[in-house]
Amino acid sequence: MLYIIGLGLGDEKDITIRGLEAIRSCTNVYMEAYTSLLSFGLSSNGLSNLESLYGKSIILADREMVEEKSDDILSEAHHSHVAFLVVGDPFGATTHTDLVVRAKKLGIDVKIVHNVSVMNAIGICGLQLYRYGETVSIPFFTDTWRPDSFYEKIQTNRNMGLHTLCLLDIRVKEPTLESLARGRKIYEPPRYMTINTAIEQLLEIEQARQESAYGEDTECVGFARLGSEDQMIVAGTMKQLQTIDFGAPLHCLVITGKTHPLEEEMLDFYRCRT
Repeated sequence: MLYIIGLGLGDEKDITIRGLEAIRSCTNVYMEAYTSLLSFGLSSNGLSNLESLYGKSIILADREMVEEKSDDILSEAHHSHVAFLVVGDPFGATTHTDLVVRAKKLGIDVKIVHNVSVMNAIGICGLQLYRYGETVSIPFFTDTWRPDSFYEKIQTNRNMGLHTLCLLDIRVKEPTLESLARGRKIYEPPRYMTINTAIEQLLEIEQARQESAYGEDTECVGFARLGSEDQMIVAGTMKQLQTIDFGAPLHCLVITGKTHPLEEEMLDFYRCRT
């Protein structure tokens, strides 16, 4: 059996009872370590907290292991129970869907244990989940690569009065271009996009496109460390949110569409007063 188990967003205690029972039945336990992170990160202390509560040793699975060596994980699942742990919900990233498809094609039984993810936890700000349009990802710009494919999606959502969840880039164990050219991988330090950087890039694209999809005065909601004890939620204009220090990752941003009076009442609790 291959178990794919959601861990939630906060810390090791967010595991469900069903998920905990599944982990304890497994021979090997892997934890995906590149599409997200728990609020306490993946430091030695954080990992030891997980292992202590779950009663199992955990193997950190980076992008290379999951995308290039997943055959080893699937091979183990042929003859024993294997757990693959995912921050948030198992289907919050397409990589995990690919793992399920490959396992099923090999005749391996797969069991999914769901948990909370950013896709529903954002409901805490009061914006109603059924009034969201397509979610977009905002990648880090480089000197030579400044993609803007998300712009049309935000524009379409706002034209329909819908809110837009913007997932912000995470760069973990990314090889440098120089090292790839030399055939020996050297990795960049981890980087997690902030709300401030995301807004700066969004406004740069708007300045270039001049199509009024949004602007400095567009209302947004910024979230940091969603689901943790020290989560931070601030509603305000893009210009206002740019001045706020949201602290440690992970961050995400919602660009609001047309709001209902009840949504406005809830947003007032988080409104930036500066």
